[in-house]
Amino acid sequence: MGAAIKLREDYDGPALLALAKKTKDAGQSRRLLALTEIYDGGSRSDAARIGGTQLQTVRDWVLRFNDRGAAGLIEGKAKGQRPRLNAEHLRGLEKIVERGPIPSVHGVVRWRVKDLVQWSLKNTGYRSARRRSAGP
Repeated sequence: MGAAIKLREDYDGPALLALAKKTKDAGQSRRLLALTEIYDGGSRSDAARIGGTQLQTVRDWVLRFNDRGAAGLIEGKAKGQRPRLNAEHLRGLEKIVERGPIPSVHGVVRWRVKDLVQWSLKNTGYRSARRRSAGP
């Protein structure tokens, strides 16, 4: 087993405790308190117990803290999937929604999601990967 990853030297236990008290993010506060335990000479196992997690997660917190400081302990939002329609297609969709349907042309008197999806398929060539299951 390798040596434990050292924490940054520009912080100490009392400084992290003060940050934990100030933050409005409960998760960040919990992570800071766990790292405070390590700064104060406690074991990583004790830090994991305080943080309500496992040793591997404490290691990940140490890496994030060393890299980005206290801000690295805030849970970031996942990037998610990239948009399926590009900017040009979105502008076209926005225009058609703003104008509203023309019953004689579009065959509807109000837009439904189903109608807009069909318009998008026809005008952008985008094909959804989703398939509906037959279901019970």
